[in-house]
Amino acid sequence: MPPYPVKVDEVLIVYSMKRNRKDIQVFSLSFLDAICCAFGAIILLFVLSKFAEPLIIEEMSEELQGMIEKLEKEIFEIRGETHVLNREIEGKKEQLFAEKEGIARLQGDISRIEGEFSASKQNAGVQNILEGKLAMAKQKLTEEMERLLKNKPRQTDGSVGGIPVDSEYIIFIIDTSGSMQRNAWNLVQKKIQETLDVYPKVKGIQVMNDMGDYMFPQYSGKWIPDTPGRRKVIIDTLSAWRPFSNSSPVEGITAAINAYYDPDKNISLYVFGDEFSGRDTQSVITTVDRINKAGKEGKRRVRIHAVGFPVMLSQRLSDDNTGVRFANLMRILCQKNGGTFVGLNSTRP
Repeated sequence: MPPYPVKVDEVLIVYSMKRNRKDIQVFSLSFLDAICCAFGAIILLFVLSKFAEPLIIEEMSEELQGMIEKLEKEIFEIRGETHVLNREIEGKKEQLFAEKEGIARLQGDISRIEGEFSASKQNAGVQNILEGKLAMAKQKLTEEMERLLKNKPRQTDGSVGGIPVDSEYIIFIIDTSGSMQRNAWNLVQKKIQETLDVYPKVKGIQVMNDMGDYMFPQYSGKWIPDTPGRRKVIIDTLSAWRPFSNSSPVEGITAAINAYYDPDKNISLYVFGDEFSGRDTQSVITTVDRINKAGKEGKRRVRIHAVGFPVMLSQRLSDDNTGVRFANLMRILCQKNGGTFVGLNSTRP
């Protein structure tokens, strides 16, 4: 029993208030727990994202750095290839320019030759026909002439007044030494022109110096076509042609025979010189005998003619005089190789 009197309705009110307070407390704790958990999860996600962000940034930086290095390497390679291509293009441009210049020079030569030919064609038409027939008559013996020549005594000294013109190809070996240039060059040009006049028409011409150097290197090992324009070019070029010379015709003779010897061609070799600086004449004769072989009839395919200019003969005459040695050597070579040696008595044209 309570120590003081209590009413029933008051007890009910008191019980009811306690019951209501208990319900409110239980609801409030559950709500706070949920809120705290959610808030904690958000904080945890935020912390995790902040922790992972530096790693992601570092990985992205490494990838970007790798891509940059790769691109820089490709740019370097492209620049190198571009440099090489630019150099090749410059080289091609220079080559093209040189080719264009060569074409322009050739076109100029063609125009000049065509002009010369058209100017002289009408006046020289008949004369060319007559000269051609005369050349054929000189270069080709009839059967009757051959029969008569067989019965004619053969000359033994080989000092023929004229030069045989039975060759279809001619080669000039010219001494370009200082003594020839200073003392006899105008006469050399005149004698070469006269020699060409002896052959109105041949199948090929070649010009070399006594060292075997070509006047026209583009025709090295080949024959220069025989045309009036080309003959003029040879004479014009000769006036300023000064390649090195050792004052000996040996190198030019051997180079010409080695390059152009042909058993099916009649070739005449003309040596223009004033001295022989060598001393072993016999070895030269032996070498020429070996390379200029005789055919079945004993006739050598390359005739050797020579014109001696008396430049060195103005000095003391003796066996040591280079002009005397030249005359002795070429006299023997011409005699053994079916040609003629002509010794001039003056250097004046």
